[in-house]
Amino acid sequence: MKSLLTLTSIAGFFSQTALGAPRFVARQNSTPWSTQEWDAIVVGAGTAGIIVADRLSEAGKKTLLLELGGASYGITGGTERPAWLDGTDLSRVDVPGLYKSIFNGGTDILCPSGVMNSFQACTIGGNSAINAGLYFQPPASDWDDWHPEGWKSADVQNATQRLLDMQASVTSYSEDGKFYMQSGYEAAKQWLVDSANFTEVSFNETPDNKDRVFGRPVYNYIGGQRGGPTRTYLQEALKRDNFHLQTGVHVKHVNHVGGVASGVTAKVDGSEVEISLSENGRVILSAGAIGSPGLLMHSGIGPVDTLFNMSDAGVMPFNSTSWVFNPSVGEGLFDNPNTFIELSGPTIQSYVHNYNDPIPADRDLYLSSRSGPYAFASQTSAFWAYLPNPDGTKTGLQGTIDSAGFGEFTKNNTITLNIYGTSGLGSSGSVVLSNDGKFTPGPSSDVYYSDPRDGLNIATFIHSIFQALPPSTPDAPAANGLTPLNIPQNSTVEEIRKYITTYSTYAVGSVQHWSSSCRIGKCVDADTKVIGTENIHVIDASILSPLTVNPQFGVMVAGEKGAERMLATW
Repeated sequence: MKSLLTLTSIAGFFSQTALGAPRFVARQNSTPWSTQEWDAIVVGAGTAGIIVADRLSEAGKKTLLLELGGASYGITGGTERPAWLDGTDLSRVDVPGLYKSIFNGGTDILCPSGVMNSFQACTIGGNSAINAGLYFQPPASDWDDWHPEGWKSADVQNATQRLLDMQASVTSYSEDGKFYMQSGYEAAKQWLVDSANFTEVSFNETPDNKDRVFGRPVYNYIGGQRGGPTRTYLQEALKRDNFHLQTGVHVKHVNHVGGVASGVTAKVDGSEVEISLSENGRVILSAGAIGSPGLLMHSGIGPVDTLFNMSDAGVMPFNSTSWVFNPSVGEGLFDNPNTFIELSGPTIQSYVHNYNDPIPADRDLYLSSRSGPYAFASQTSAFWAYLPNPDGTKTGLQGTIDSAGFGEFTKNNTITLNIYGTSGLGSSGSVVLSNDGKFTPGPSSDVYYSDPRDGLNIATFIHSIFQALPPSTPDAPAANGLTPLNIPQNSTVEEIRKYITTYSTYAVGSVQHWSSSCRIGKCVDADTKVIGTENIHVIDASILSPLTVNPQFGVMVAGEKGAERMLATW
């Protein structure tokens, strides 16, 4: 599928200098937890699942948090790291500047083969342990325009504040207070603010303004190290006697009769075990926008054709009398269609983080004071805009500037613009099960640009900002300002549209921002309960509509709000 082929180019960009790290083999396993009854079984210790488990245990519910993978951050016992981190309590996950190295593979932090047909993390923290840590608050319009009653901006306000109280957002990343790798930032500011009339803002001060704004990225770092729910919510949950985290557990399906769950079946150390709910207990799936719908389907909950196909193949653990037909399970799967635009400029000085062999001065600065280039990921600036649509909606567009070039364009004077559509896109696909007899969940082939309007809108925006660049060609670069290298500055809208919608190393790229495959009001109700069931919930990126910003902040809000709504009905 084209959506899977894009992984090659994305991984290439993120790992162009990264080398593999030692494999992590340790796993937590014990037996007493599996024979107990639990008020809440949360499947997936990721971005949302950790938050849900923390809040449920805080409310007095006996909570079991299950994770297929193992340790990640140093605080969880993670030991994957380059030699220059030996003697510290840091793993590769902790160091923001090493995040790209994960895309080179050679790690147990990623999901093993056969779990899902997508590049995802299976580890404590989930994708929050491998992403860049970008932490942009969604504008109020994302909730008000695209989410149902009960999930409007006013409804999620308290959940948002609880999140920020637990995990602050930062715009100063290096502990010495300085900004590094800034030549790309300055060149982008000259282009977008000085010439294209974008407004330079602090995104934290104006979170609702995402129209023609430019500024420095917002991250979730803590003290120059990766933050996220593992560093915050999980540490609170681990203090409670009614909470247990168990790693190395592969949940196969939810045990239920007609949507009334009694527990889950999982594989632990090669053996199948059944883990039981207490009376009035609940199962919460937080395995991500591909994993959670896949688990529902394997539990006999989903589109009728999918369930019959599994039954005919002999892999359905329930007879049809226990099935729950829900056509919206897996429907609407979304990811941002990405294009890399390579840019050169006479003032640019590229910077590439190196996993095994950092510049000694930069290495020492990070080790001594959590400062310098390794104290943040490679995004130096970000910007947003909207394009109005004839039907009254608007299409969101986002760009981030990376500190180095990519692919064929890696000279010292190059940087990369990642540009993609966000909220308001018409294109989406679905979670499908593989037809190889394994029925592994993954994205369908129509996630990107299935609605022709999307390609035209994104191309129109790129063309408009190109007009603010000085005239140039790749062979005759501008003497002052940035020169596009893989899409010429004088390209027409149609030429740009054709380029960005045709698969290549630079176009139709997946950024793994999977969401929207079990949406509120369609697949789950406003209390996150899977429609057609009594006590099975989904709380993760699946339930959100596409957001204008990187999804991490919104997914964490969903964890807070989802737990709140669930407890109110318990």
